[in-house]
Amino acid sequence: MSKKLFFAVAFATFALAQGAQAQNLQVFYDFGEGRNYVTTTFEMFKPDKFGDTFWFIDHYYNSSDDTYKLIPNSGPANGSYFEIERGINFWQDTDLKDLSAHVEYDGLITGGGFNMGTWCFGAKYFLHSSDFSKTLTVYAMYEQFNSNKISQADVPVKFSAVWGLNDIFGVKGLVFKGFADFWGNKNFFGGEETNWSFLTEPQIWYNLGEIVDNHLDVGAEIEISSNFIAKGFKVNPCAGIRWTF
Repeated sequence: MSKKLFFAVAFATFALAQGAQAQNLQVFYDFGEGRNYVTTTFEMFKPDKFGDTFWFIDHYYNSSDDTYKLIPNSGPANGSYFEIERGINFWQDTDLKDLSAHVEYDGLITGGGFNMGTWCFGAKYFLHSSDFSKTLTVYAMYEQFNSNKISQADVPVKFSAVWGLNDIFGVKGLVFKGFADFWGNKNFFGGEETNWSFLTEPQIWYNLGEIVDNHLDVGAEIEISSNFIAKGFKVNPCAGIRWTF
């Protein structure tokens, strides 16, 4: 249920390799029908001896069509979405080191304040190749809406997957990553037929290497969704850049 559930696996790979936290700033231009706006995303991941912390915040900027604005008739910045997640793992030296308890809070910020706040509680499991060049994290969660504007789903669950593939097709610096979310949201669009929503955002990035000391990537994203923001099936391509700090 996120713009970026984002890429904790990719950050985990970096952190495991470097022994440090990782953060990046992404800037995307959305070419979706009637959208044509910019989104900025800042993400951070940090592991520690008790688990890991991941958070991101999206800012959405002006749309040519108020249908797609979080705040109709708004100025350039017309809403934000954020998630903060905590993996709890006190058993990192055991055979269950890849299994963690998981808690997250997801929130939408508009001109009226916080909206659509959601708590999720569950577990996640981390799978990876021996060199961490291929990673996959799967999540199973109970979802509790914290808003009087949205009824609790009949089946209040959320399932997620986050993946990362480095140096695909043998090209150094070419990365394929993304996430997929599937969750319940009773009456979110005013009808029982929209009980479930789906969102996936596969991305491909190419690192420009020594040109900017490995900090800058260029890439693209495709947002594929069903009953997310608007009712029905949507495909929205984006192009962007990313700076890793």
